[in-house]
Amino acid sequence: MYSECTKVQFTGQHVFIGIDIAKKSWKVCVYLGGAYHKHFAQPPDPEVLVTYLHRNFPGAVYHSVYEAGYFGFWIHRELIRLGFDSIVINPADVPTTNKERRTKTDRVDAAKLARSLANGELTPIYVPERAAEEDRTLIRMRAGFVRKQTRTKNQIKALLQIYGYRLPQDITDRYWTRAYIRWLESLAFEQEAGGAAFKALLGELLTLRATIADLTNQIRHMARQERYQSRVELLLSICGIGLLAAMTFLCEIITIERFKNLDRLLSYIGLVPGENSTGETEEDTGLNPRRNPALRYMLIECAWVAQREDPALLNAFNAYCRRMPKSKAIIPVARKLVSRMRFVLKNNQPYVTGVLSAR
Repeated sequence: MYSECTKVQFTGQHVFIGIDIAKKSWKVCVYLGGAYHKHFAQPPDPEVLVTYLHRNFPGAVYHSVYEAGYFGFWIHRELIRLGFDSIVINPADVPTTNKERRTKTDRVDAAKLARSLANGELTPIYVPERAAEEDRTLIRMRAGFVRKQTRTKNQIKALLQIYGYRLPQDITDRYWTRAYIRWLESLAFEQEAGGAAFKALLGELLTLRATIADLTNQIRHMARQERYQSRVELLLSICGIGLLAAMTFLCEIITIERFKNLDRLLSYIGLVPGENSTGETEEDTGLNPRRNPALRYMLIECAWVAQREDPALLNAFNAYCRRMPKSKAIIPVARKLVSRMRFVLKNNQPYVTGVLSAR
């Protein structure tokens, strides 16, 4: 006796899945054969999605996409492990119609992701390995604590101004030295409440200083490890680049090989100009708002140091200053600095001042 197989097979067919990620649930859209096939919500678990697809689309090739954001890349890595062709994209790069902008829901977002993926309209972002991502987390965590420390220092200075405390002539607050900290600890307030508030701020500052020092030591230790040591030494040969700047650059870009040319690297950092042109009208909008915030800020700060130490950069900076304000003239100097950093990493040789030419 023969039985007829009624189970539909999708062997060789391509199924496109758009996922709108949220903490409590995912909105999923399945796009197949040039049309929307299914919209549904599911728990935030890749295994649940895989079970559904294997049951309803057995043998198909699964392509998935979601937007980079709060949930990082663990979902992407898990989908890859489960056999998906998964990509992660920048939310700003998703083609969106006017109707989709005016009616924005999780269901609509998942649908346009699936449609754009099927039409080949999405450019994936670079997803680092887990180890590289954890190294980058250490760098970013230190930068976050430094920002908190700056805020706390400003709050302390504000309280000193409010209550009229003046620095002794033999003490400076420029570098927040031990002498300055001891003077802050010796301040007396008329009321217990004022003293308690000031003591809380000062305690927060001391805690932040200790945390930053510990994180800095961890970064120094990481810089001596085999995967970073040689590249750090190459970057340190460039005027204006210190250990923290070198490690920030390496941990943010992960690998220099992923940038085909210098322009791609500058665009990723955010050191390229924006432009708003229509017809015969051209408007320079300044630096492009799309950037890596940590890298752009750090490299501009390094450029200020480099133009003081390197004669070639100083000459270039002075030439730019004759045509524009100093705050704008430092940007092309930062680009030259990036060019040098790319050169030493690509060619595996240290920079020699006055010998190599920088773009």
